[in-house]
Amino acid sequence: MFGSHLSIAGSMTNALDEAASLGMDCVQVFTKNQQQWKVRPLEDEAIRSWCERVEDLGWARATVSHASYLINLASPDDELWAKSIDLMQVEIERCATLGIPFLVHHPGAFTTSTREEGHERIVRAYVDLFGRTRGVPVVSCLENTVGSGSNMGRTFEELASLREAISTRTGAPERVGFCFDTCHAHAGGYDLSTLAGGEEVLDAFDATCGLSSIRVVHVNDSMGAVGSRKDRHAHIGEGTIGGGTSHRALSRSGFGPAVRRLSGVPKILETPKGETEKGTPFDRLNLNRLRKLA
Repeated sequence: MFGSHLSIAGSMTNALDEAASLGMDCVQVFTKNQQQWKVRPLEDEAIRSWCERVEDLGWARATVSHASYLINLASPDDELWAKSIDLMQVEIERCATLGIPFLVHHPGAFTTSTREEGHERIVRAYVDLFGRTRGVPVVSCLENTVGSGSNMGRTFEELASLREAISTRTGAPERVGFCFDTCHAHAGGYDLSTLAGGEEVLDAFDATCGLSSIRVVHVNDSMGAVGSRKDRHAHIGEGTIGGGTSHRALSRSGFGPAVRRLSGVPKILETPKGETEKGTPFDRLNLNRLRKLA
């Protein structure tokens, strides 16, 4: 199941139509302008059109939303923390309205506090959120990060600790899972540049977090070296993970295990947009490279 993060500019269904035209099986979108706190309510016609198109495509479990980057559930600033919880509630409710089953978000940054305090803020935020949205069948997916600055979620152990605490204190383990980003893992110190390395990284994730808890995969190559903490995505095979764009090179990298062992999970490209000199969309190019590994 392969797709990409696509724009809803002009119409919510534009992303679905573009994904289908590119031969994708899933899609990720922002359901709102991710750079703004203010949110316009979804119009009835937009909801109807989206839901009908999803049904036409048979994508009931193949749509993903990414939450706004403004949200920081780990913030020690009470005003920002409260605003973040409010906006995250909106994100969850919009997903529920549109029938989007998975909502990806970054855990947050503890900034001027401590990692332990950031951890507690995230958990408390979720207790509040799941109380406000009780019974909503949207899975919030904690995304692994490169760990730059005070950003949380780099290590698998920290992700596992967050999910366990959220599950225990909300009583809703089915509502929280993970998004595994290959670029973030690699730049965060988990070497995915070899086949053996990829297997070891997935084994490590399975031992700490459980592969079955991964609900979304972001499949991106990395411009930064392993452990660089640089969050810069590259085309598949053109970064420090793939080691080349040929099937042989890619099959010897960590992309192979990620594709095969997570076959039933939506795999979303967040690679650079545009097209080749011959007019081939980069998304189609990256999609073809990944599909050969399945």
